[in-house]
Amino acid sequence: MPNLPEIKKEIDKFRQEIDYHNYKYYVEDNPVLSDAEYDRLMRRLSALEEEYPQFITPDSPTQRVGAKPAKEFASVRHLTPMLSLANAFDNEELLAFDKRVKKILELVENKDCEYVAELKIDGLAVNLNYTRGVLTQASTRGDGLEGEDITNNVRTIKSIPLKLRKPGQEDLPQVIEIRGEVYLDHKEFARINEEREKQDGPVFANPRNAAAGSVRQLDPAVTASRKLNIFVYGVGAVTGKKFETHWETLQYLKSVGIKVNEVKKLCRNIGEAIAFCHEWDKQKKKLPYEADGIVVKVNEIVRQNMLGQVSRSPRWAIAYKFAPEQAVTRITDIIVGVGRTGALTPVAVMEPVEVSGVTVTHATLHNEDEVRRKDVRVGDTVVVQRAGEVIPEVVRVLTEKRTGREKEFIMPKKCPVCGSDVFRAEDEAVARCTGIACPAQVKERIIHFASRNAMDIEGLGQAWVDIMVDKKLLADPADIYYLEKDKLLDLERMGEKSAANLIAAISESKSRNLSRLIYALGIRHVGEHIAEVLTEHFLSLEELSKAGQEELEKIQEIGPAIAASIVIFFKQDETKTVLSKLNRSGVKLKQERKPKGKQTLAGKTFVLTGGLESVTRDEASRMIKDRGGRVTASVTKKTDFVVVGTDPGSKYDQAKKLNVKTLNETEFKKLIGEKS
Repeated sequence: MPNLPEIKKEIDKFRQEIDYHNYKYYVEDNPVLSDAEYDRLMRRLSALEEEYPQFITPDSPTQRVGAKPAKEFASVRHLTPMLSLANAFDNEELLAFDKRVKKILELVENKDCEYVAELKIDGLAVNLNYTRGVLTQASTRGDGLEGEDITNNVRTIKSIPLKLRKPGQEDLPQVIEIRGEVYLDHKEFARINEEREKQDGPVFANPRNAAAGSVRQLDPAVTASRKLNIFVYGVGAVTGKKFETHWETLQYLKSVGIKVNEVKKLCRNIGEAIAFCHEWDKQKKKLPYEADGIVVKVNEIVRQNMLGQVSRSPRWAIAYKFAPEQAVTRITDIIVGVGRTGALTPVAVMEPVEVSGVTVTHATLHNEDEVRRKDVRVGDTVVVQRAGEVIPEVVRVLTEKRTGREKEFIMPKKCPVCGSDVFRAEDEAVARCTGIACPAQVKERIIHFASRNAMDIEGLGQAWVDIMVDKKLLADPADIYYLEKDKLLDLERMGEKSAANLIAAISESKSRNLSRLIYALGIRHVGEHIAEVLTEHFLSLEELSKAGQEELEKIQEIGPAIAASIVIFFKQDETKTVLSKLNRSGVKLKQERKPKGKQTLAGKTFVLTGGLESVTRDEASRMIKDRGGRVTASVTKKTDFVVVGTDPGSKYDQAKKLNVKTLNETEFKKLIGEKS
């Protein structure tokens, strides 16, 4: 009889040894074992697990590949949102960021804020969930709130441990979300494209697209065949572990076996961060992988919490983008595109040129003023770049190369798509088509309306929208709810089952929540998050449509531009027509009023200063307002309470001067009835 406890002990020993060598090879880039010796270890472990399958565990090194191909990716909601970063392109914007940070933190003018500057990898953002040290789920960033489940694919990436290493005597967190960027280095990217060329397949445009495409393969075996890698840059939700600084977080992640990029610096002030940005802007070409900038983050976690976020971007971090690569080409024509909101955008058609590894034939000229400012003409030789390494744009004209045959651009007075009048407001740089039925605008509006994060009408994609608009079945988003099965069956390639499924999906979408409907309408500047903010204050589209600029601007996160856009949108007769049609069709235009809690703080005014540990200042404000209280920005004799967190500013001094009652975090939680 085999001695099972001894066999299990031997299997565990092999796993620990292999995990150690994986860490040395993939994380530290310092292998201490030859490939042949490593393969022998793996073969021995595989043989033992095959003979004794009762000892196979999900975190075994042998279990990285083996999942069956998926039919589709399931949706995963992140425990904490994956925020997107605001960008900075020069020193002034970084200094402005530093100034905003200090103002919110109430730091005196000559007091510095500590930052961490780290390389921004150009790859695919992923979220890794570890439960008691074992990788249990991996997902894409998605919209920041929800992503796609890519667990089986991520398990094939050898630089991602299936089980975290224990940092000394300390226990691993019960739950930890680890955020990182999956990427391909230049060498592997070239190998993959070379292989695809041999098979007469399309090549990837750049390493980022290749990495994203590799991670989102339905068959994990395809992902495993490509040498994907990862650098992690932070954490989301954590249970059972607390970090004081971001720098400490990065050191901890490295200690548990996660690959952290070594191109980073703890900076005493914004000046050191700026110097680091410029240093790596010069050295970026030496890197074996794509990097498009440096992320600058406030180091102290308590200060990050104090700063909070605006929309879906943190106030405590910013991405400095490296200067884009440029190329010279010639403009052969200037055409005008019409966007979803009716914006007319001049676009330069150019002789093909390669910029940052991508062949470019079109570049945006932004608007009429920009064309005039740069004096761009048809026939000009120009310098082009990919703004933020993504959108091609014309930087400047090489006027010394003009021949005299160049033609000036004139913005059309009529929409190039539908012939409607073009209107440009005095205070805007953008000219817009006034035709609500403009095919270019209508198609994009309907596609947006039916998209997954809006009304989520499955089966109504780009191809069918094009056909239905061209066949005059749809003239605006509301027409979707008046489609009839018989009419759909008249369309080529629309079968009985497809038509029935589409009608069912349309019917189901009528009950979507109000925030999704607001987002679906395509109001300028109103994304998913702002739509959610609006539904906290308005119970119906009718209420929102009657809101004035001043009322909207009182809402946190709603600035003048967003407020103006909302007011203008609901003033249009065409908008009223669409809303009326939606109402008649049975689409839910309102939400139930949430029952109010006890108004225990009614009539009380609060001011918040300093960092709170258990909640953010935004959350504390919401708690006060939910109980009937008011939150103001400055301390006066009429202030009832000043809630004082760590590192308070001048508001605390003002409270003492005016004899206003102060509360620490524990006292505040007790006052509002929350457990500390």
